[in-house]
Amino acid sequence: MSGRASPGVVSVRPMTAEDWGAVAAVYRAGIASGNATFETDVPPYAAWDADHHRELRLVAVEDSGNVVGWVAASPASDRCASAGVVEHSVYVDPQHQGRGIGRLLLGALIDASEAAGIWTLQSGVFPENTASLALHRSCGFRAVGTRERVGQLDGAWRDVVWLERRSDLTG
Repeated sequence: MSGRASPGVVSVRPMTAEDWGAVAAVYRAGIASGNATFETDVPPYAAWDADHHRELRLVAVEDSGNVVGWVAASPASDRCASAGVVEHSVYVDPQHQGRGIGRLLLGALIDASEAAGIWTLQSGVFPENTASLALHRSCGFRAVGTRERVGQLDGAWRDVVWLERRSDLTG
């Protein structure tokens, strides 16, 4: 056995406040991996909620109702000229990785963001997170550069690959 959960039907829907416990658990697992984020703890829901666009937060849910992943976006800047630029995060429960859930979530975010008038999705990914880099590339993202030694995590300097996807809204 691989230790992965057996496949089930997975759908994407808007995230609600009631999903926070499951979302936080998936986020916590990503933090524990050491290759998902500079964050060292899941923030309280009120702080997370205040930082993220309400229409750009989605969860992947199995037919049983279990949340197995999430994606969300926050403004990249508070300047009016950058109103159509967001930074996003996508997380999949480790027991459900490798099933296409990340691609499902990121595709749904692309659709939702374009419907909301967003012209650029961007994200910073650790170079060691090869699965996330491959996922983003498969969804039309391109690497625009690497920020070297941008921050420390557990006492080690980490690089971040900066990725972006432009919508057709930019012409």
